[in-house]
Order: sequence, then C-alpha cells, then structure tokens
Amino acid sequence: MFWSAEGARIFGYDPSTEPTLPLLLQRVHPDDLWLAKRSIERTNQGEPDNAFEIRLVMPDGAVKHVYAVSHAVRDASARRALRALIDVTAAKEAEAALHRAHAELAHVTRVATLGELTASIAHEVNQPLAAIVTNGQACLRWLGRDVPDLDEARGALTRIVGDADRASDVLQRIRALAKKGEPEKARLNLNEVIDDVLLLLSREVQSHQVSLELDLTPDLPPVRADRVQLQQVIINLLVNAIQAMAPVNDRPRALQIRSHAHDADQVLVGVQDSGIGIDPDNQSRLFDTFFTTKPDGVGMGLSICRSIIEAHGGEVWVSRNPGPGTTFQFTLPAHRGEGRP
Repeated sequence: MFWSAEGARIFGYDPSTEPTLPLLLQRVHPDDLWLAKRSIERTNQGEPDNAFEIRLVMPDGAVKHVYAVSHAVRDASARRALRALIDVTAAKEAEAALHRAHAELAHVTRVATLGELTASIAHEVNQPLAAIVTNGQACLRWLGRDVPDLDEARGALTRIVGDADRASDVLQRIRALAKKGEPEKARLNLNEVIDDVLLLLSREVQSHQVSLELDLTPDLPPVRADRVQLQQVIINLLVNAIQAMAPVNDRPRALQIRSHAHDADQVLVGVQDSGIGIDPDNQSRLFDTFFTTKPDGVGMGLSICRSIIEAHGGEVWVSRNPGPGTTFQFTLPAHRGEGRP
C-alpha cells in the first residue's frame, strides 16, 4: 500500500507514515465502518469500480466527509486497486447551512401565512366555544327544572365535550404549523392532511364565496412525509387559488381539490381554480425564488413549496385550464410499507 501526501493529509497522518488497512479503518466513523469494509470486499472480489461516501473522525474529534472512488485492476501477476479520495467536508457544511437557512425561511413563511389567516383561525376556534356556551346554558336549564331532565342534560354535556375536543384539535394544528423544528417524516394519508388544512381554511373559503369540491380517492396509498411541511404546501396552493378568484364576479368561484394514485408508485394532489389565470410568459417563472405576480407578494411561497415537494422525492407543476383558471399539481412517491395508515 502507498498513498499520496494529500491522501495522508485527508486521513490526518504524516505523509511519511506507511499506510496499512487497520490504520485507515481506525479513522473511519463507527457508523460508516461497514460501508468502508464492504467497498474493500467488493474490490477484493474483483468488482472493477465502486464509489462511496464515508465520515472520518480525526484525533481532535473533528469529522471529515470523504468521497472515495475505487478502481480494481487485475493482470497476470497480481490484483491491484487504485482509490481516489476527495475531501468534501466544506461542501457538506455549506449544504447543511443552506438546509438550515431554508428551514428557517420555511418556518417564517408558515408563521406569516398563519398571520394572514387570523380571521379564519379565530372563526374556527370561536365556533366550538360558542357551541360550548350554548350547550352549557341548555344543560343548566334541563337541570333547573322541577324534575331535572337528565337525558337532555347528559346529551348537552356530551356535545360540550365534543366541541371542546374540536377547539383543542384546531389549536394543536395551529401550534404544529407555528412550531419550529426539524422535519419528521412518517407514513401519512394525504386525504387526512387535506382535511387538516380545510379545517383551518373553511372560513377563508366561506368569506370569499368559494364553492369547494372535493374529489379525494378513499383508498389512497400512503406517503412518507412531514405532515407540517405538506400542510404548508397545501395551504399555500389553496390560499393562492382563493386569492386568484377574488376579482372574479361573472362566474362561480369554483375550487376543486383532488387526490388519486398516479402511475404505478405515486400519489397526486391537484388544486384547480376558476380564477383569473396566469400569463403564459410568467408560467415558467412561478416557482422561481422572489418572483411574484402579487403587488404585496415576496415570491417565496411557491418556491418553498417546490423545495419541500422535491425534498420528498416528488414534483410540482402548474398548468392553465382549458377554461378559466389554473391548476397546480404535485406528486409524491407512494410508501409501500406495511399496511395502510
């Protein structure tokens, strides 16, 4: 075995040190040791080329990210392997910093969206609270009779508990959207995510006189995704659709949300409106960062939506309807794990 001066530097040894396999493996991160050993085994078994990425732990505890490419050569006398190493630590750190910045921006956008939906959220919380007061007063009347009607009082109390649970459910969804944290991917039913969003946006739909049509496939394959991030995507698409229909007065403001299996291994969600449509010249730029067609927009919503969907292995796009309006659609890989959620 031999190495170049740069190879020795990457592993943190003096170039005069004679390299040995135990010496190299000593630097490999414990969680990546199996990967390094598997590459060595493949090379020894005659596999001509393989590439892998591992972490090295330096004596001072610093972690390096290394990309390695192996090329095996066999001739009549011996079998040799040449490995090239690239220290990609700086690129990995820059990627992590970019990810943190993007997550921060996505969180800020979520909070800003919640601010815009204050009236809708207040309505969704006030409705069950008002129902609780009404049922509480009714319960007192049933109990205040000369002969208390316990069945009616029991029914009123049951409704109070249900309305309290509903108000708590709304607050939990708001808290989840406002919370700042790392994405947590889990098996999800997209129809349930859509229902969560509609609970927050029902007042927005009513106040803009929008007729809502749901076309949700009941037995939808699950996806593996972060619930809050997908809620952010769907909220953004629905709010954009509602705002696009605000100037429309000569036809119904129709909003359709659909979900169904797409191709063999994907799930599709579509949001179709009957709004003012999009300028063909702007269609290809809608997902660009800082591009906006709104006078008070900042051009981040759709850009973040695209980033979230692509980070989940999906795709998002926009198309003009044959009639008025626009359709936004996105796909996500179906999760073929154990059972359905």
